[in-house]
Amino acid sequence: MTSMPAVSRLQRVRTELHSLLVLATPIIIAQLAHTAMGFVDTLMAGRVSPQDLAAVALGNSIWVPVFLLMTGILLATTSKVAQRFGAGQQAEIGPLVRQALWLALAVGGAAAILLWNAEIVLQLMHIEPSLIEPSMGYLRAVACGFPAVALYHVLRCFSDGLSHTRPSMVLGVLGLLLNIPANYIFIYGKFGLPAMGGVGCGWATALVMIFMLLGMLWWVKWAPFYKPSQLFNRFEWPQWAVIRRLLEIGVPIGIAVFAEVSIFAVIALLIGGLGASVVAGHQIALNFTSMVFMIPYSLGMAATVRVGQMLGRGEPRQARFAAGVSMATALGYACLSASLMLLLREQIAQIYTADPTVIALASGLIVYAAMFQFSDAIQVTAAGALRGYQDTRITMLLTLFAYWGIGLPVGYALGLSSLFGEPSGPRGLWQGLIVGLTCAAIMLAIRLAGSARKRIRAAKMAR
Repeated sequence: MTSMPAVSRLQRVRTELHSLLVLATPIIIAQLAHTAMGFVDTLMAGRVSPQDLAAVALGNSIWVPVFLLMTGILLATTSKVAQRFGAGQQAEIGPLVRQALWLALAVGGAAAILLWNAEIVLQLMHIEPSLIEPSMGYLRAVACGFPAVALYHVLRCFSDGLSHTRPSMVLGVLGLLLNIPANYIFIYGKFGLPAMGGVGCGWATALVMIFMLLGMLWWVKWAPFYKPSQLFNRFEWPQWAVIRRLLEIGVPIGIAVFAEVSIFAVIALLIGGLGASVVAGHQIALNFTSMVFMIPYSLGMAATVRVGQMLGRGEPRQARFAAGVSMATALGYACLSASLMLLLREQIAQIYTADPTVIALASGLIVYAAMFQFSDAIQVTAAGALRGYQDTRITMLLTLFAYWGIGLPVGYALGLSSLFGEPSGPRGLWQGLIVGLTCAAIMLAIRLAGSARKRIRAAKMAR
């Protein structure tokens, strides 16, 4: 006969899993829609020419890490809103988000300026001269949408922190639906516009960013759910004390996210001199892997909210339990994704291109992507839960060490140097990713366990 404690534990798991998935499912759909925009860009640019595909790939390798650094900094809004919401302090949420919007305006503008002047990065990496001009055209087009998407992201973090994740899902899907015809118009030059090729993907992306900001502004302004926070009830100038506290939490998050994603970008830049086919193969594997990654990443975002709200309610044990359920769920998903990637690697590559050389390169790299699904699932959900604890500085240091101190050097040694024999090119670099992600997963899981124990002990001493 099943014991009552066992039944109780099973019921706790079911209840928490249900709460996690209710929160995470709209985030997953939103993230997949955002990533699908990159898929559409890659697919439509690839149909124009290998050069257009390579230009979009190189542009993505620069703007996506900058975008994730920017949005990572702004992610501090989610954990702070979640804790205040959990504690029933909704009157404090509006002033906090108003300051986060000022921060977004500054960070988004700075990121746009960086992208506009990114040509020196391509030159330093010795990219083929024929690829620099279309890559910069694409980057400068995307840069025009960065201030808007930074403001959108703060409003999304505000909504997510209140456990209201549906708006980002709806706007993400609508943005994707807008991106497809916008790409067609700008790439092929319809309605009197010049044909821009891959550069047109950048203008379509910027248009979608502006649309999503306008949509979120409308939703937050008029939906009754947001009224208690009184976000638009008054105007406030920037307050450095509040912005500094957001930066103290957000900058380590942004750097940690940047440290992981920029490794993929650095790999694209390092192999940029090996020819358009190699770059295209890497881009296909990276683009598909990014789509698969969105589900554990979304679970990590949901873990931030669940942990933050539980801590706000003064329930540190439940916060630890929520973190554990999110990691177990991500591992279950990793079993499925790794199996499908191994079985269907060639068919996946064929979705993007008909070039047999590119298919062979991409399908070979997808094997390595399947191998790091498990460590990627652990590290991203552990990092999400640590954001809920607002434990971000050590997380940043551990992430930097794992990716840049271990993963990238190992990958460079295997792929581009003769230290361990004949250089294996992109394969060696992706093998380094497996090593780096595994180290990150181990260290972040240990850190999460320590942070949870510390909060539980502090709660006992306060009684």
